[in-house]
Amino acid sequence: MENLTLLDEFILLGIPQTQGLETLLFVVFLFIYFFTLLGNSLFIAIISSSTLHTPMYFFLGFLSSFDMLFPSVTCPKMLLYLSGGSPAISYKGCAAQLFFYHLLGFTEGCLYFVMAYDRYVAICHPLRYMLIMKPQVCVSLVILAWLGGCPHATILTSLTFRLVYCASNQVDYFFCDLPAVLPLACTDNKLAQKVDSINVGFLALILLFSVCVSYVHIGVAILRIRSAEGRQKAFSTCSAHLTAILCAYGPVIIIYLQRTPNPLLGAVVQILNNIVSPMLNSLIYSLRNKEEKRALRRVFHSLA
Repeated sequence: MENLTLLDEFILLGIPQTQGLETLLFVVFLFIYFFTLLGNSLFIAIISSSTLHTPMYFFLGFLSSFDMLFPSVTCPKMLLYLSGGSPAISYKGCAAQLFFYHLLGFTEGCLYFVMAYDRYVAICHPLRYMLIMKPQVCVSLVILAWLGGCPHATILTSLTFRLVYCASNQVDYFFCDLPAVLPLACTDNKLAQKVDSINVGFLALILLFSVCVSYVHIGVAILRIRSAEGRQKAFSTCSAHLTAILCAYGPVIIIYLQRTPNPLLGAVVQILNNIVSPMLNSLIYSLRNKEEKRALRRVFHSLA
C-alpha cells in the first residue's frame, strides 16, 4: 500500500518492437492526425453549411466529432514522446486516458448501431421515415449513446485503478489501456480482466450482432426493389456505413477477446482503430455519396 501512495506516474514504452523508428513514426502519425482533424472538420462544415440536414447526416456529423475526439485521447501524448519528449504520464493522467478512451469508444460503437437503425427505417419503412426519425428522437438516441458510455468507462476505470501497482510502472504500450496496465498490478486482477473481456469484447459482439440483424432486414428490402437504380442507391448509402462498422468493431473484438495478448498485434490493430479509421471515415462517406460530393463542390465554389 505504501508503494501505491508513492506511485504517481507510469512510463509509456511506446509501440512494441519499433525502437529506432521514432522519427519516422512521428512524421507518419502527425500526418494522419492532422488529416483526421482536417477531414472531419471539413465534413462537419459541409453538413452544417448545406442542405444535408436529414437524420442520416445529423448522425454523421456526430460521428465526425467523435472521430476528432477519439484519436485526441492518445495521439498528442504519443506524438510528444515520439518527438523526444518525456514518456511519463501521471497516475491520474493514465486513469483519465483510459476513461475517455472507453467512454468515446463505446459511445461511438452505440452511434454505429443507431446509424444502422436509421438506415433500416429509411429503407424498410421509407414512407414513415421522417415520422419515426423525428428530430427529438435523433437527439434522444445520441444522448442515450453518451449515457451508455459513461457507466461502461466508469466501471472499467474504477476496477483498474483500485488495484495496487507496485512491481513496475512501465507500460509496454503507446497509451494506457486495460491489456497493458492490468498485468502491472501486484494484487489479483482476475475480476478486472473478466470485466474487461465481458464489458468490452462481448458488448462489441452484441452491438455488431444487432447491426448485422438490421442489415439482414435491409438486404432483404434492397433485393425487393425492382429498379436497378433504386437498388444501387440504397446499397451505396449502406455500403459506406458497413465498411466503417467493420473498421470499428473488428479491431475491438480481436484485441479484447484474444486469450494470449500479443503486444505487437494489439498495437497494430489499435493504431488502425484509434488513428487510421477516424481519418478514413470521412473519406469513406464522402467518396461514396453523390449528395455530399455536390455539397463539397458548392463549399469550394463559395470559398473561391
